[in-house]
Amino acid sequence: MIETRTILIVLTVAIAASIGLAENAPPKKAASEVVLTFADATVGKPVSTYTAGDVTFSLASAPQRSKAQGRVMFFPHLKTDRKGLLNAMAHEQAIPVKADIKGGASSVTLVLWGTLGSNAWLEAHDKDGKLLDRAALPGTVPQRKDPADPIPSFELSVKAENIAYILFAGAPNGGALVVDEMRYVPSK
Repeated sequence: MIETRTILIVLTVAIAASIGLAENAPPKKAASEVVLTFADATVGKPVSTYTAGDVTFSLASAPQRSKAQGRVMFFPHLKTDRKGLLNAMAHEQAIPVKADIKGGASSVTLVLWGTLGSNAWLEAHDKDGKLLDRAALPGTVPQRKDPADPIPSFELSVKAENIAYILFAGAPNGGALVVDEMRYVPSK
């Protein structure tokens, strides 16, 4: 009886992983997608912009509460080897991170994680700033079931013709919303 149950659990997990349902399962890459993982980024050094391939990340606007220059920074995904980009302004988390996509895109997917109590949203805009599509979590970001677990990741996706840039945000001041992978399909 125990052996049968163990086999069923293993098969269930294997099937879930193969169709992308397992928690933190690596996403499948579509043939035309560009994938940015930030593997070579320096952790803990705030910068005004960061460029990976044809995508440049920065804050969407200047800070309002200080004269400091707006910055983004890389932070490690605890208990994993991944690292991700976030708004480095601890007291101005309402400023979205902007990702300009040279040549545009027709879809963008972000793999994100965040601190306790953070919300998450993603918007796609055209070159004139018009909102094309929006995605958001219905509640706050997923949390660990056990302190020994890595913080769970989740995905938000937007689709539209001629996406020039995306914006993402949702963390409260003192919190963080971190993107550790960006996948996009370039415009044709």
